[in-house]
Amino acid sequence: MSILQQLPKKPGVYQHLDKEGVIIYVGKAKNLKRRVNSYFQKTHENYKTSQLVKKIADIRYVVVDSEQDAFLLENNLIKQYQPHYNILLKDGKSYPSICITKEPYPRIFKTRRVLKGVGEYYGPYSFGNTVDLVLELIHKLYPIRTCNMPLSIDKIEQSKYKVCLKYHLKNCCGVCQAMPESEHYQDWIRSARQIIKGDAHDISKDLHQQMMTFSAQMQYEEAQRIKEKIELLDKFMSKNIITNSSVKDLDVFGYDEQQDNVYISMLHIHNGCIVQGQTIEYKRQLDESREQMLAYGIHELRSQLGSECQEVLVPFLPDVTEETLHINIAFSGDKKKLLDLAMQNVRQYKQDRLKQADKLNPDQRAMRILSQLKDLLHLESLPVFIDSFDNSNIQGTNAVGVCVRFAKAKPSKSDYKRFAIQTVVGADDYASMREIVRRRYQDIIDENGVFPNLIIADGGLGQMNAIREVIEDQLGLHIPIAGLKKDSRHRTQTLLFGFPPNEFTLPITSDVFRLMVAIQDEVHRFAITYHKNKRSKSQIHSQLDDLQRVGPKRKQLILTHFGSFAAAKRATLKEWQQLLGTNCGTDIYEQIQNDLSL
Repeated sequence: MSILQQLPKKPGVYQHLDKEGVIIYVGKAKNLKRRVNSYFQKTHENYKTSQLVKKIADIRYVVVDSEQDAFLLENNLIKQYQPHYNILLKDGKSYPSICITKEPYPRIFKTRRVLKGVGEYYGPYSFGNTVDLVLELIHKLYPIRTCNMPLSIDKIEQSKYKVCLKYHLKNCCGVCQAMPESEHYQDWIRSARQIIKGDAHDISKDLHQQMMTFSAQMQYEEAQRIKEKIELLDKFMSKNIITNSSVKDLDVFGYDEQQDNVYISMLHIHNGCIVQGQTIEYKRQLDESREQMLAYGIHELRSQLGSECQEVLVPFLPDVTEETLHINIAFSGDKKKLLDLAMQNVRQYKQDRLKQADKLNPDQRAMRILSQLKDLLHLESLPVFIDSFDNSNIQGTNAVGVCVRFAKAKPSKSDYKRFAIQTVVGADDYASMREIVRRRYQDIIDENGVFPNLIIADGGLGQMNAIREVIEDQLGLHIPIAGLKKDSRHRTQTLLFGFPPNEFTLPITSDVFRLMVAIQDEVHRFAITYHKNKRSKSQIHSQLDDLQRVGPKRKQLILTHFGSFAAAKRATLKEWQQLLGTNCGTDIYEQIQNDLSL
């Protein structure tokens, strides 16, 4: 493209367009020429980036004065055009805000709808029951009306309204009839606004002064009423203040991600109180770094919450060059506690979103767990099919082996296989393992079946080596092999992988650990069940079972008539012929007499 030669070496925003003239990507750059040319001068490992480059038919750009201006313009263009290859801001649930209406006598209530011209809005609040706590406090401190009556001053003066039950319960000041106490209404609204903003300290001081004044005037009932309000306010502040007075105004950000989904939370702190908080979710489209993603989140959340704080706390430094912001990482003290709280908040949000997605799409959860296992072991492909082996015997007798397969993290019972050990004499677990693995995958080779993406050995390193000897040395296959290592109490503790193996400790609350335990339990169950069935059959085996033309019904007939095999063996030819007929009786009689092993 000739435009590549014309690009300036200045900060700005560029737009990639496809052949239909549709904007498919918007980006910012410190140096437009270097950044845009980089798309066409190298091979991109990221699949989405390579697909983007193939579709670029034209390029537009806008030069700006600084990188910060580029950032702002980029953000606005992304919101306006929503290009296919840019990160997507995903809508979460609608968070509640607090509204103070623009009326002669305002109401204060919780709402999830923000309507222009209705009133002042504070929020949104994305954590806990903060809105309910604030409103409960305000209505306990001040008898502000909660009705939806469209009160007008003219009609109040004309006595067009009547007080309701809440007035008689002393939960409303009776402003609709201009009761004496309603003269303080606007003062209450101003105080309520301070509480919502986090300025409760000044209100507490004012109330304390009022209490002392009433007490000095020996108006003890009024002093007690004010004291109860102070206690309410102190109780509220004790729930919300988590830092000391040294922490004033700042924004605290938490960051977490799950594959291409990025979660960023913000807590807005004012005078040591959390007064606002929100979490957003982005969908990463290309190979944006976490520093870039956090930068987008900081700009978006501060815009949504209308924050002008100059100090920002972050878990790591974002890709932001705004000179007016003081961006810090807290390592100790109250600010570290705030940062930990923001991280806790964003992790909880991620967990809630994943649970919600899992309910709507169970396969998505399975793919997520398998992706975690893939990343943990650095596998080349997603372990969609996982095979696990186990064998069972009692002192070498009735030796059996089994293979279970999990497909998309769920048992695929149609792919289960059972093997009666044929080539091993005695109790040799490793030799038995080599036999069943060889038979399992030789069958797949012969039948052109599907190989697993991962093999799990239940017995740790010994079984891993036995499986590897067959898979690599005998069959020439390349299938990743992992093993489960147990602790002294025979409980799964560690996942082994590689030769020599690396050990991966699995938290017992993790989804990968639960999957490993599920596979282990299932292969044990299947092996033990098969072994019990085989052992039971051997225990009830009769010498009659070794004779031709003797099935279950004829066997039952013979034992019922003769009483035992020994008695049947002593019977004459005539007795056999009378019982089973000439031909069948003669055949079975001759088998018994001619086979010395019976």
